[in-house]
Amino acid sequence: MLTKFETKSNRVKGLSFHSKRPWILASLHSGVIQLWDYRMGTLIDRFDEHDGPVRGVHFHKSQPLFVSGGDDYKIKVWNYKTCRCLFTLLGHLDYIRTVQFHHEHPWIVSASDDQTIRIWNWQSRTCISVLTGHNHYVMCASFHPKEDLVVSASLDQTVRVWDISALKNKTASPGDDLLRLGQMNTDLFGGVDVVVKYVLEGHDRGVNWASFHPNLPLIVSGADDRQVKLWRMNDTKAWEVDTLRGHMNNVSCVMFHAKQDIIVSNSEDKSIRIWDATKRTGIQTFRREHDRFWILSAHPEMNLLAAGHDSGMIVFKLERERPAFAVSGDIIFYTKERFLRCYEFSSQRDTQVIPIRRPGSTSLNQSPKTLSYSPTENAVLICSDVDGGSYELYVIPKDSAGRGDSGQEAKRGTGGSAVFVARNRFAVLDKSSNQVLVKNLKNEIVKKSGLPFPADAIFYAGTGNLLCRAEDRVYIFDLQQRLVIGDLQTPFIKYVVWSNDMESVALLSKHAIVIASKKLVHQCTLHETIRVKSGAWDDNGVFIYTTLNHIKYCLPNGDSGIIRTLDVPIYITKVSGNTIFCLDRDGKNRAIVIDATEYVFKLSLLRKRYDHVMSMIRNSQLCGQAMIAYLQQKGFPEVALHFVKDERTRFNLALESGNIQIAVASAKEIDERDHWYRLGVEALRQGNAGIVEYAYQRTKNFERLSFLYLITGNMDKLTKMLKIAEVKNDVMGQFHNALYLGDVRERIKILENAGHLPLAYITATTHGLQDVAERLAAELGDSVPSLPEGKQPSLLMPPMPVMCGGDWPLLRVMKGIFEGGLDNVGRGTAHEEEEEVEGDWGDELDMVDVNGLANGDVTAIMEDGEVGEENEEEGGWDLEDLELPPEAETPRASVNAHSAVFVAPTPGMPVSQIWTQRSSLAAEHAAAGNFDTAMRLLNRQLGIRNFIPLRSMFLDLHTGSHTYLRAFSSAPVVSLAVERGWNESASPNVRGPPALVYNFSQMEEKLRAGYLRQQELAAYFTHCNLQMPHLRLALLNAMTVCYKAKNLATAANFARRLLETNPTVENQAKMARQVLQAAERNMIDASELNYDFRNPFVVCGATYVPIYRGQKDVSCPYCSSRFVPSQEGQLCTVCDLAVVGADASGLLCSPSQVR
Repeated sequence: MLTKFETKSNRVKGLSFHSKRPWILASLHSGVIQLWDYRMGTLIDRFDEHDGPVRGVHFHKSQPLFVSGGDDYKIKVWNYKTCRCLFTLLGHLDYIRTVQFHHEHPWIVSASDDQTIRIWNWQSRTCISVLTGHNHYVMCASFHPKEDLVVSASLDQTVRVWDISALKNKTASPGDDLLRLGQMNTDLFGGVDVVVKYVLEGHDRGVNWASFHPNLPLIVSGADDRQVKLWRMNDTKAWEVDTLRGHMNNVSCVMFHAKQDIIVSNSEDKSIRIWDATKRTGIQTFRREHDRFWILSAHPEMNLLAAGHDSGMIVFKLERERPAFAVSGDIIFYTKERFLRCYEFSSQRDTQVIPIRRPGSTSLNQSPKTLSYSPTENAVLICSDVDGGSYELYVIPKDSAGRGDSGQEAKRGTGGSAVFVARNRFAVLDKSSNQVLVKNLKNEIVKKSGLPFPADAIFYAGTGNLLCRAEDRVYIFDLQQRLVIGDLQTPFIKYVVWSNDMESVALLSKHAIVIASKKLVHQCTLHETIRVKSGAWDDNGVFIYTTLNHIKYCLPNGDSGIIRTLDVPIYITKVSGNTIFCLDRDGKNRAIVIDATEYVFKLSLLRKRYDHVMSMIRNSQLCGQAMIAYLQQKGFPEVALHFVKDERTRFNLALESGNIQIAVASAKEIDERDHWYRLGVEALRQGNAGIVEYAYQRTKNFERLSFLYLITGNMDKLTKMLKIAEVKNDVMGQFHNALYLGDVRERIKILENAGHLPLAYITATTHGLQDVAERLAAELGDSVPSLPEGKQPSLLMPPMPVMCGGDWPLLRVMKGIFEGGLDNVGRGTAHEEEEEVEGDWGDELDMVDVNGLANGDVTAIMEDGEVGEENEEEGGWDLEDLELPPEAETPRASVNAHSAVFVAPTPGMPVSQIWTQRSSLAAEHAAAGNFDTAMRLLNRQLGIRNFIPLRSMFLDLHTGSHTYLRAFSSAPVVSLAVERGWNESASPNVRGPPALVYNFSQMEEKLRAGYLRQQELAAYFTHCNLQMPHLRLALLNAMTVCYKAKNLATAANFARRLLETNPTVENQAKMARQVLQAAERNMIDASELNYDFRNPFVVCGATYVPIYRGQKDVSCPYCSSRFVPSQEGQLCTVCDLAVVGADASGLLCSPSQVR
């Protein structure tokens, strides 16, 4: 059994497959009907209107309908598109067991515990016939798939076959009056629409299920007597053919398989049994541990079955449908039925080669599983699951091709899998001994190789190499050297597909594809929700693969996409240009023509073959939001620009790619405030002051425009902005512009007109305008504000701009291929005229009013008076505008102003880059800031993998080897490499290695401190509460460390303590005595330790320093570990639970503690 889908739910009593879509209905004992997508494994919908268990459910063959029947005596017809019940059919007086649509007529047949079967017309919503005759519950009733018959099973121990041909004639519209009269008589005097054709008796207990064979005159039934019975019928009678015994409890459901000559039954004995319908013997049994089975359903067109049990349902297949095949150059060998066949791709000629043996075993899944071909020897290896895994070796005679009738005896052997590894050698996996046996064409073992890992399958990996599959890894194993060349962690791999040049391999699992190199270096992994079925490499190195319902592609960088959808699953055998060759589940060769434009385009982008990209943009129909999004994501907005006609999208892409020209043209077409604002922001980022000015004009953004003129030093335009603000009566605008201009008299005038006389007086006095100040003081009288004494006023003047007027200088660069070569694609030649506009047009723009007046003629504007704010559509300004060129000459980026182009010097190679190129020292790579290569060097030289402890050292090396200069605030910081041994006389072309961060004296000091700390920690450890053998070892270690460091007095102390423990090991005692004798001659310590063995102490749990008796300490309220006071408030490093020094009340662990 190959399980395809499984659900967990309440007991499933009814099941029905959809004929076209990958859907299955499950009706539950809880009253819910679930609609599942078994391909995706998702619940699509649930229908909950029945009161009580729903025992029967069925999809209509062509309409978006299904019918259900439940224990509430109701039959409901549902529309699954609108997700609602259309109507309810009432008439049954007890539980309804099964319901089914007729395949042609608008009929529903239902079986009920009221001992009747009813046939309903779902279009007229009426009951058209009641079938009576059973004298117990009717457990099931179903239409014959082709003839006018109904079969029913009942607990009265009978199976009945009913003839409904009269009902068919009755519902057909009568052709003449005589027929209509007969019809009336029948209705009046009780004619019979449905008659019992046969009553099948033979079961000893109630019959639970009966069903027709789809083609033959056979019936199969299952009953509470634990038997499955096979019946045959002809025109006059029906009789029992055979009984199938094996179930241990009531048989719940039984049916014929639609495509194979088998019977499937399930039972309350928790098993599904498969029977050979011809031999009437059991083939296979599938069991569940705890769940009884209740219902079976077969897909009307595909090789799928479903079974409902106590805790859900399973969708399964009995046998694999994938044909075994092997591709070699222009031909493919594959198995179909009992023959090996050969198909030639170029001529599309299909021939039968030789017959292959049919498995003698009656169990399922015995068909060929894999096929391996040796072209030089014309030999084929066929592997299957026969006898737990075996292979057959056929050498194809040269003259047999085309005849296919010359049988030959195959050479056979056992093994999990077998593949050719050389011209006349093949490898067989022996799972029991975990060995690979290499055999010749006589089936003789020539070599044995033990595998250093547990393998369960082997695949071809080039001459003399095997790709071996373990549970979650794959390995490349060299049979000659008996070495593992490479390995890779993967999901459970089912199929392996090598590229034509054997440089790349695709590893296919159930829901993932792993692409790797020939030495199993991982390149990318793709995950699919729908099962992956097959794949092949095309000539460009793109992997084309299929899922159950799509043909897809995978690029070398892991990008994937859909090429087309599929009606039925296929297995790709070869990809040649735009043609995919494949095998379907019936073993037929098919050639599918695909459109490869999308993935070839993406591949050209990936490989930077921009000439291909250009020609494809010009000649193909590539378009769509997905392609535009892909180009944006991959950093090619300028390419995406050529696909787009929508101005808003063009505008966004133009901004993203920095193409100001197209952005201006699109902004003009859109003409919305937000787009002009965004254009201004991007133009400002690029330093294109002219475009910024134009954008601000279009949005009437006077404040930003004034500030732009301030920072570019355009005082003339700023003066005009002041006049415009005055005409618009914008007081704040006037004041700001006067402030930007540094015009003090104008500011005083504005303050005076606004009624702020004290502020005007202070301004005049501060700036030394005594005549104005006196006049204002006279007006203020007694309200003259006092100025602070002893303070020196300073004038508030506008800053000098860094760069006056014009755009930022531009580097002379070559036009990109996508700008120069593709400017006319998608937009025509609208921009050709604009090429003539020279740069630095910002200074030529001049103010004009809405009527086109020259900017000098402000008096005319004054006389015109104010223009209403609502008049926004007459140009960019209300009162005074800029003297812009005509529309066609919209300002553009100054890319052609050759005279203004600044050519920067060619940058040399950074010193840090020279360091990395010349050195194999990890420290010098870290000093250069190239941490990645430094880590790789350390990994290769010392096997280091955890670099977290080295992080601070790397940063110290990098920062210590560089110094930084700041020029001025708006310029970036300049980084300079500090070289070892540099002096002024050194040649600028000779670069030294990085300066040393540490010198040897510093390193020596650090090392000495490390040895000192080692002695202290060894000493503290001897005061821990240890068992005697461990204490002796601690004392021995401390003694040895201190003695080596010339701390003889401390070492003597440890020796004495060791001897006091009466060591059982003689060597320990001997060494302690020798240390004691040596120390007594010269009882001194070379270095001072933070350790006093005379004074009792505890060790701090965080800093590991001693806390002597009498010293202040804090403790953890949970684990009582002691700490130095500086650790108070920190999390305890011992228990990692409580806060050190926290004021805690103590743990309550018993109710008796609470009073």
